[in-house]
Amino acid sequence: TVLQSSSSLKASYEDWLLTYGLSVSPFHMRWQTALFNRQFYNWGRWKPRFLYLWFSIGMVFGIVAMFGSVILLGKTLMQTLTQMLTEAPKAQNDRMLQVVVSICFVLLSCPHKQVPGVNLPVSQLAYFFSAILISGVIHEVGHGVAAIREQVRFNGFGIFIFIVYPGAFVDLFTTHLQLISPVQQLRIFCAGVWHNFVLGVASLIVLFLLPAILFPFYYTGVGALVTEVTEDSPANGPRGLFVGDLVTSLQDCPVYSVEDWNYCLGDITQKSQIGYCINAATLQQLSFPARVYRRLDGTVECCSNNSLTDICFSYSNNLDSHLHACLPARKVIEASQVCRSNVDCQKDFVPSLCVTPSLENQTRLIRVKHPPHIDMLFVGHPMHLQYTVSLSSFVPRHNFLSIDLPVVIETFCKYLISLSGALAVINAVPCFALDGQWILNSFLEATLSSLIVEKQNRELVGFLILLAGSALLAANVALGLWMVTAR
Repeated sequence: TVLQSSSSLKASYEDWLLTYGLSVSPFHMRWQTALFNRQFYNWGRWKPRFLYLWFSIGMVFGIVAMFGSVILLGKTLMQTLTQMLTEAPKAQNDRMLQVVVSICFVLLSCPHKQVPGVNLPVSQLAYFFSAILISGVIHEVGHGVAAIREQVRFNGFGIFIFIVYPGAFVDLFTTHLQLISPVQQLRIFCAGVWHNFVLGVASLIVLFLLPAILFPFYYTGVGALVTEVTEDSPANGPRGLFVGDLVTSLQDCPVYSVEDWNYCLGDITQKSQIGYCINAATLQQLSFPARVYRRLDGTVECCSNNSLTDICFSYSNNLDSHLHACLPARKVIEASQVCRSNVDCQKDFVPSLCVTPSLENQTRLIRVKHPPHIDMLFVGHPMHLQYTVSLSSFVPRHNFLSIDLPVVIETFCKYLISLSGALAVINAVPCFALDGQWILNSFLEATLSSLIVEKQNRELVGFLILLAGSALLAANVALGLWMVTAR
């Protein structure tokens, strides 16, 4: 009786899943429905001439993308191998494609694997998974609408979740797909890559035009608005930065946007510490005797009282070029002109000197202006500011407007550009189980049928190309993961 009851319950459960188009297995859940079939057929029959032109352009783009992806991966592989052989450090821009290809392939094609050394912030997970799902849906809508345009029966649309990775798929009638011409097949197979490219371009346009789109509600070009300061940030404190502050300059570098903030921090990092002009008489008045000693990195420290307000400054006069004085930082810096040498301070016939903070290598003293508040004086590595302070270029025109909305739109657009573009590039590669496999096979049928008469020989050529493409992609992924974990 227990066995019969268990079997009956199992059968009822399976019938319920079948009724609602659900399929559940370990680590995988899938939902397929015919609810959207009418909408897909409406899209596929809307303006046939336009859709013919649209998917024909997509076909050309898909073929070019297939060859372009091979060239791109080949060039990247050669650069990585050269780096491994010479053991020379590789430029960040040159490494970017390798890392992106490996991470995106693992995340998009093998979501059950984790990438060591790559941590996605928890606050960004919603953007990440939403962008992946939307990119996947747009990709499959392209296949579905193109198939209906080419008179291929459309069975249904679905969404799946593999572990935590969301995706989409369309169910097409395979027999119809095999009966149409290779050119028609190309329009269908290239539609997904084409739609991902269009989605990426559309997101890029929205990102570029965002200041104009939000102009009635937000204005730009006046500074960088602080939207978040992490608890462990060196900018956190009573005289630090707060949410809602508007940063207008870093040292002598004006800040009108987030891009300026990043540029200024990068410029401050690359250049030597800037100095400040101080009246010679004031210098003698503020300085006090202290023991001078050298740090391990060769820099000089002259403030031995562990004060949080005093900093060791170095300067030179006509007699000695290696003088040091322990001075109260805020009194020296506030209302002072920046300088590189004493020559920059020779104005108004008042004897002045250029004093430069004597800090450890890579450490900088940075004056951050965020009026009407008192200037923040930051001592540390400039990148700590970049990583722990979040900003926006958009300032609300009214108090009831959220300061986070433009950031949300910006971030989401950037994720769409990255992930939709990655999906397009990866799927265009002539590799087994990707769109590139079917694009290649249809392309060979359309172009080589007169040169290579035997179908088996054409399939052999396609198989060898797919084998090479799969090996090329696998090599890029492997070396990309090595770069991510080894650096």
